[in-house]
Amino acid sequence: MTERYTTTDAGSPAPSDDQSLTVGPDGPILLQDHYLIEQMAMFNRERIPERQPHAKGGGAFGHFQVTNDVSGYTRAAVFQPGAKTETLIRFSTVAGERGSPDTWRDPRGFAVKFYTSEGNFDMVGNNTPIFFIRDPLKFQHFIRSQKRRAANNLRDHNMQWDFWTLSPESAHQVTWLMGDRGIPKTWRHMNGYGSHTYSWINAAGEIFWVKYHFITDQGIDFLTQQDADRLAGEDADYHQRDLYDAIERGEFPSWTLKMQIMPFDEAKTYRFNPFDLTKVWPHGDYPLIDVGKLTLDRNVTDYHTEMEQAAFEPNNIVPGTGLSPDKMLLARGFSYSDAHRARLGTNYKQIPVNSPKVEVNSYSKDGAMRIHNVTDPVYAPNSYDGPQADPTRAAEVRWMADGQMVRVAYTLRAEDDDWVQAGTLVRDVLDDAARERLAHNIIGHASKGVQEPVLSRVFDYWRNVDPDLGKKVEEGVRARLHGKA
Repeated sequence: MTERYTTTDAGSPAPSDDQSLTVGPDGPILLQDHYLIEQMAMFNRERIPERQPHAKGGGAFGHFQVTNDVSGYTRAAVFQPGAKTETLIRFSTVAGERGSPDTWRDPRGFAVKFYTSEGNFDMVGNNTPIFFIRDPLKFQHFIRSQKRRAANNLRDHNMQWDFWTLSPESAHQVTWLMGDRGIPKTWRHMNGYGSHTYSWINAAGEIFWVKYHFITDQGIDFLTQQDADRLAGEDADYHQRDLYDAIERGEFPSWTLKMQIMPFDEAKTYRFNPFDLTKVWPHGDYPLIDVGKLTLDRNVTDYHTEMEQAAFEPNNIVPGTGLSPDKMLLARGFSYSDAHRARLGTNYKQIPVNSPKVEVNSYSKDGAMRIHNVTDPVYAPNSYDGPQADPTRAAEVRWMADGQMVRVAYTLRAEDDDWVQAGTLVRDVLDDAARERLAHNIIGHASKGVQEPVLSRVFDYWRNVDPDLGKKVEEGVRARLHGKA
């Protein structure tokens, strides 16, 4: 085996792996020990700020293979028949810090980066098809309510339920969260959803509204609250370890991408707002259409470089794909990239894990940590053969918008209601055993530190979702608080 020798970060031979430079064996350390200073200085600076939400997570590399023809709906090269594209995926929890247990009850992030032949395409989603809120002005408040109190730095169930019960639109997502899928058995045993409504545009210029569903080929499985609590103490990195070990064993997890596709004009008269992030489209109205298979087959080799510095953002779109009038999605188009600039630096897209596999011809220049060389001309328009935008190649998705500037909620439609879909989930989707576990989880959570008047609102909240569930929750919580259970 060829010997490898330690070097400084500049590549020159390191003088020692063990001893600092001193005046005699027992004397003071010398400032001229540049290697010691480099090591200490780098150690002091090796942590970067963690993500605000989704701080704890992990993932792997893989590929996406198209298995069905959806070219009638999109011109995106990544979704053309037979196309195979390198991918990176990151799973995460939303509220926990980097050191938090993987098995806390929390939504799981499901972010995919496709290194396509037309640039990077990112799908930023969760393991649930909906979310807690529908307006981005509430997002910051929501995340703070799920994290830690200012006074004691402790997570607080009263704070969580205070926000949820004052935000009825959260009911559908909270029902998912308190149910079985609130704690997946592993990352391999959960679905991933784009959650938002996105858009596709085909070669003829026709626009379609779409939803992304990555359905696990391993089957859905979950942890009970008891098992999750036990694993939080025994192995806080349980989900990350499971994924890494499975790939090392050659058990490559996969997901089948299925799409719901709505013709452009049908959104105008659909019975509820199809851009409302708190609602699903019933599969009876828009059945799932197979597109392809996502497989993870390569572990990261440097977690910091390839995972902690990975930056996903929904505004990474490619020709044939686009956003929609979903207010949350439109805001995320700004907030994700802005968060990356703050956390990783203005040139974060030049970090190798974020760099596209295609040639970049951009007029961006300078800034901290810039790596790619800039060539003249550095402005547009110019007379010196600089790159030029091509609107036809970009196939930008646009839609009509008109009206006064207002601060109001979405226009209500015939079936826009915050409780209906949550109630349908409870009564028509869950079986008796799942409903019993849902009630048990809610009772356990609401019995820990939730105070009046929030507690009474919790009971009203669940009665609005389903009267029987609300009654069971109130009886269970009151029994626990009075020491009868």
